[in-house]
Amino acid sequence: MSVLESIVPQPNHPTDQDPSAGTPDEKSSGERTLWSSVREALKGSHQDYTTGNLNRAILLLAIPMVLEMVLESLFAVTDVFWVGRLGANAVATVGMTESMLALVFAIGLGVAMSTTAMVARRIGEKDPEDAAIAGVQSVILGLAISLAIGIPAGIFAPELLRAMGASPEIVATGSGYAR
Repeated sequence: MSVLESIVPQPNHPTDQDPSAGTPDEKSSGERTLWSSVREALKGSHQDYTTGNLNRAILLLAIPMVLEMVLESLFAVTDVFWVGRLGANAVATVGMTESMLALVFAIGLGVAMSTTAMVARRIGEKDPEDAAIAGVQSVILGLAISLAIGIPAGIFAPELLRAMGASPEIVATGSGYAR
């Protein structure tokens, strides 16, 4: 079985039949292609990932996550592009604050992954009410963590830059940006 065959479900799978798409004779090949799965992942259609082809479910979930990581990297590149016009100290500030931001992202990703696991388990158990409760609790936890990190980081931004080895010029230039 090729990689494509493991990702694209075969036409005989009962959960993969789309009644609105017509009969298999009306479709060009009677099965979904890799590109139609990619389009579906980008479109964001509602899926029940507890049934059907596991490899296709992984593909539908992975594409938005990969795009998010690419755009997150693009965020840092865009910062450096625009700030580069302001001078070397501004670029150094962006580099240092990106390191701090990476720690914040790591905490956020940890909360997001644990939330995903809890919600996925509840959805798999066909218990949407408890899934919603877990989702709301994670939002509240996220807000609490944001305040616990954001307030001290905003207050102590110059000290954090100094602790990272920033020169006095960078601390003077970048304290506002780091906040």
